[in-house]
Amino acid sequence: MNDIPVGQVPGGPSLSTEGDPDSPDGATRQSFFSRLFRREVLDEADSRLSGVRHADLAVNLRHMRGLRVDDVSVPRADVVAVANDASFDEVVAAFRESELSRLPVYSETLDQPEGLVLFKDVALRYGFGASLEPFDLRSMLRPLLYVPASMRLTTLLQKMQSAHIHMALVIDEYGGVDGLVTIEDVLEQIVGDISDEHDEAEVPLWQEEAPGVYLAQARMDLDEAERAVGLPLLDPSLAEEVDTLGGLVIRLAGRLPIPGEVVAHPAGHEFEVVDGDARRLERVRVRLASARSAEAAE
Repeated sequence: MNDIPVGQVPGGPSLSTEGDPDSPDGATRQSFFSRLFRREVLDEADSRLSGVRHADLAVNLRHMRGLRVDDVSVPRADVVAVANDASFDEVVAAFRESELSRLPVYSETLDQPEGLVLFKDVALRYGFGASLEPFDLRSMLRPLLYVPASMRLTTLLQKMQSAHIHMALVIDEYGGVDGLVTIEDVLEQIVGDISDEHDEAEVPLWQEEAPGVYLAQARMDLDEAERAVGLPLLDPSLAEEVDTLGGLVIRLAGRLPIPGEVVAHPAGHEFEVVDGDARRLERVRVRLASARSAEAAE
């Protein structure tokens, strides 16, 4: 990662601020948006996007101009990626399980990305017995964009268009990978949710199962979880170390707990691991101390 400057496209153009649609240069900004929303584009949108009106597009566009990359990016914990030495079966399994069409490829960790691989490239070269040569993932790599979390979405969209690269890794101030964003994430801010027949209904971050008992996504922000229960769950001295509900459970357990395991909280609450794998937690059942007391009294 250290040999790839943040904001550069490996093998591609520099991601400078020239031509930034949010720059004071009104002509540049007008030129960019006139290309993006010229009349024929809006007419085509009418034919393809049911229920999306010109007025809605204009409102969404104004809203998008105030958004940054970190407002829409997928957090690092949810990024699906493959190692550069992955086998054909492992790569196919990653595509099948994630239902994505492009995946980042890394060397040792996600903080050492090498590029991205497209499903169509793998299928055309190795699918259906098309090739007898050994599987070589590196030979199919395409460049990625690397962008800071603070970049405006309008700027990112322009960079993706000019570089013809539709996926970017979000880089933190230390050069590590903080998340991922695709052109679909950006365009959804303009035209609304882009879904297909493979998309499943969104799973709520937090839902009440019974008084004092909740089923939550482990990636839920810990501040949100505390607001939901109306109780502090984290010692203030650890606020800089733990950001998510799953992070709190791991911290309390001292390791990554397995599904079915119950982790105790000093205040008497319990966290039951519902789903997870060898790398992360997925869902956690939160049982507050008040609920445990009520159950014991029955």
